[in-house]
Order: sequence, then C-alpha cells, then structure tokens
Amino acid sequence: MSVSRLIHITKIGVEQMGDLADSLKDPDVLRLENLDTDLRPPPSALAFTKRAVDEDDANSYLPFFGLDVMRQAAANLVGRQSGQAYDWKTECVISAGGLSGILNVLLATLEPGDEVLTTDPIYVGLINRVRLAGGVPRFVPLTPSAQGWRLDVAALAKIDTKPVKAALLMSPAMPSGAVFNREEWQALVDFCQHANCWLIDDSAMERILYDGRSVIHPASFPGMRDKVITVGAATKEYRMIGWRVGWVVGPADIIADVGRVSISNVCCQTGIAMGAVATAINDPDDGIQACVSEWPLRRDVLLEELREFTAIPPRGGWSLFLDVSQLGLDSATASKRLLELGKIAATPMVNWGSANSDKYVRLVFANEPVHRLRGVAERVRRALT
Repeated sequence: MSVSRLIHITKIGVEQMGDLADSLKDPDVLRLENLDTDLRPPPSALAFTKRAVDEDDANSYLPFFGLDVMRQAAANLVGRQSGQAYDWKTECVISAGGLSGILNVLLATLEPGDEVLTTDPIYVGLINRVRLAGGVPRFVPLTPSAQGWRLDVAALAKIDTKPVKAALLMSPAMPSGAVFNREEWQALVDFCQHANCWLIDDSAMERILYDGRSVIHPASFPGMRDKVITVGAATKEYRMIGWRVGWVVGPADIIADVGRVSISNVCCQTGIAMGAVATAINDPDDGIQACVSEWPLRRDVLLEELREFTAIPPRGGWSLFLDVSQLGLDSATASKRLLELGKIAATPMVNWGSANSDKYVRLVFANEPVHRLRGVAERVRRALT
C-alpha cells in the first residue's frame, strides 16, 4: 500500500516505452518516445566539462546555492529575456536540473490543498510534482486545430481565482508544442494578478520557437516582476541533458525560501557540470539558432508524412501530438501497435492532463534526422489502420 502522497502520482509512460524500445535492440525502431536529441551541446561546454573532471574544486558540496559564475550567468540570462534586472546573490539559486527546481519552488510556495493553474495537456511530471507538493492541479484547456494549439481564454475566465496560489506555465509547452501569443500571455498575467498568485515560468524551451516567433517572458508585463519565478535548465536549449543543471530566478524573499528547500532536498548540484553550463550560457556560439533551424525541418517532415491523419502542428519545442481517437484507439493501444507493427516508439499521453489527453500519442522529432523520419506515414498506416 502506497503512502497517501503517492496515491495520485502516476507513471509518466516514457520510462516504460523507453525501456521497451531499448530492450528490442533494433536500429530500425524510430526513437520518438523520449525528449533526447542527437544535436550536440556547445563545444565550449564539452571542453569545459572534460577539464572540470580533474579540478578538485568541482568535487565539492560548495557553494550550496551554486557556483558564482553559474548564478551570474543564469540571472543575466533571465534578465535579458524578461527585460528585468536580477541580483544573482539574492535572486538566483542553482538546482540539480529544471524539474528539481520546479519541485523546490512548489514546496516553497504551496500549502496543502492550494490549487495550481496549468494547461491541459501538460507534462505529467509537472502534474506529479504539483501533487507531491500538496497542490491540486487546476486545468485550463489548450484547443487543437490545423493551425496549432490555442489557450482557451474563455475557459480561463471562468476559473475561480480564490483557491489558486500559483500558475505553472510553459511556452513552448511540453509535450504539445503550444506557444502562447501576447494576448494569451496577457490573459494569464491578468488571471495571476487577480488571483494574487505566483506565476512559475518553466522556461526550459523558451527559445525553441519556430515560424518567426520570439520570446515573450511573463516578467516583462507591467507589475509582474515580483510575481514571476523563472525556472530554467540547460537540458533542452543547450542540449545538455546529462549535466543536470537548472536555475531559479525571482524575487529575493521567495528565492531565499527556495534555497532552504533546495538544501533540504537535493542538497547541491553537479559540481563538474555547473561551470560548463555557465560557459554555454555565456558563449555567443551556443548553437541554439542552428538547432532551431534544424528541428522544424524534422517537424515539417513528420507533419507532411502524417497529413492523412490528425497531427497538431507545434509552434515550438521538440514534440507533436497525433490524435488516435479518430482511428477508434486510445493512446496506450496506439502506442503498443506503433511499436509492434510500425517500429515507432511513441509515448501514450494518458494522465498528461485531463482524461482528454488519452486521445493522443506524442512523437518527439528532436532525436531522429530527416532521412529516418521519411516513410513514417507507411509505418503509421500499417500499425493503426
């Protein structure tokens, strides 16, 4: 019997599909189930990491809130994106990855039973962390169309703000690839101001934007500098998945509380990784723009291949949704058939939001080159029709 805090904590599905795909040891299987990428981290960060292995200072608990150079780089990055100034000494702590930072922020901001506004669908790992912190997810729908995803602003306006103590938001959102436009961000900002709640900005993919879009940071809106807590990570934009370095930037009082949680939780970050991530952030040749030119080529191949099905175009991020409900399938059945009959590893979206998420399987396009994605239509057709 699980303890009560785990009753509503679900599997994410990726761990099962990833293990199953690994076990097949079949190079013909398309690995579309996990948010990996084959595009390499910045060379400067790789070189720094190799040197850091031999440095005794990197083999230390200290400093507990992160290396000075890392905190400076993260605070400056968030400052550039938001148009705000942050004091790295009091308004930034380094976390052991972005999701560790998210959990630390939730533990520092929520009382048991507090509601947390987030979109539907959304990454189940975020939902689980809200629940682990004692919060209750309050979903606002994302509406799919042939043009992509849009926030249901009318539904947002009907949500009672009183129980909501935080909004946990992501743009581009994972797994849908939804990107909020300025009007949608304004509606979310207005909601948070009316609720007098925190806006936790999961910025892990904020610059992975396609089709000419640019970053809109919620702290850039009037009156939001002291309501926004930005949680970033090296994982996606810098392709540094194994380094496990993230950052939390926001008003000094709440960052002090996040720091207390951090020391009591993971304790410290990866010593040999922090300097490398700071190097990546400070490197003008960080590779982000080159990657943001390559990933949409892969997206477009998938969308073209899947034109006879219902695939919702993502405007950013690393993944897209295939709606399998119109084929009379649920996501788990479709995922099983895709692997067995089509040699496509794809994660079912059950639990990734409301019950409505079970309509979809997620296809990650960040880890397979264009030439391997061609022919996906025949694989899907063979598996699902």
